Amino acid sequence: MKKRKLGVNGPDIAAIGYGAMSFSDMYGPTNEAESHAILDACRDLGVTHLDTANVYGMGKSENAIGTYLKADPGARDEFVIATKATITRDADGNRAFDNSAEHLEAELDASLRRLGVDCVDLFYAHRRDPRFTPEEIAANLGRLVEKGKTRAIGLSEVAPSTLRRAMAVHPIAAVQSEYSLSTRFPDLGLVQACGELGVALVAFSPVGRSLLTDNPITPQRIADVPFLGQNPRFMEPNLTENLRITEGYRRLAAEMGISAAGLANAWLLTRGDHVIPIPGTRSVDHLRECVSGAELTLTESDLERIEAVLPVGWAHGDRYSDAQWIGPERYC
Repeated sequence: MKKRKLGVNGPDIAAIGYGAMSFSDMYGPTNEAESHAILDACRDLGVTHLDTANVYGMGKSENAIGTYLKADPGARDEFVIATKATITRDADGNRAFDNSAEHLEAELDASLRRLGVDCVDLFYAHRRDPRFTPEEIAANLGRLVEKGKTRAIGLSEVAPSTLRRAMAVHPIAAVQSEYSLSTRFPDLGLVQACGELGVALVAFSPVGRSLLTDNPITPQRIADVPFLGQNPRFMEPNLTENLRITEGYRRLAAEMGISAAGLANAWLLTRGDHVIPIPGTRSVDHLRECVSGAELTLTESDLERIEAVLPVGWAHGDRYSDAQWIGPERYC
């Protein structure tokens, strides 16, 4: 597979990675055997970047990777592993964030135990804790590099201004953000800032939480995915309208001889050499569809046709509900 840099001084990784939230039950029930089958497929397909987090299934995702590596220790050298921390709960059980040095290190230590490794390749602050400045967060993360517990650090769902301030204190290898044909706000500053600073932009939900696939979630299936049931784009009447609009996109992908998911990932790869999609799935076949986008070279004419069926701002409904918006930084 084509390669890209995980940050200007980082390792070469496959142009398309894997988002291991799907190793939890976030989008439907799964088990360790299914997760291990995905990891086998990643190796077969040349997918080298794995992205997980301590809160994905409250350790379930990291544990699945850890048992896989324990069974085949040589596999560790084939993967560049990223994990994240800072999402927690306050004394009343409400969602909270903690970017303190003590919390970050304690959570990373726990992640290392679950993964069964001495060091991860990339460790993100999953959300910005407003009690800390970007400079303080970068310093707290940077100390974990100095201690040898992570090779590089990243930030997730932050504004370009936060990235710039953090970079003044410690090199940031990657910023993770939702980015796809259905969520294009990173085009308004984040894509540009990452490119200018030599930071990888790791794009999660690159197939629009199924809307940009050949098998989008239906109103009948929403009840099985509580997160989407509370998401404005998947609530009626928005879902029906979004499914109607994306039918034209699915027809276009078929005309081009590629899956809708493959085309969505191929489109992201045109947004800059520093953009790295990380689709997540419980299906090996769907993983193959997503990864096929790395082999597709889109022409200007192709991009114009995509824009014609999915113009900027086509999606009905916000990408998050009010509750889901707690944490990500809004900057435009």
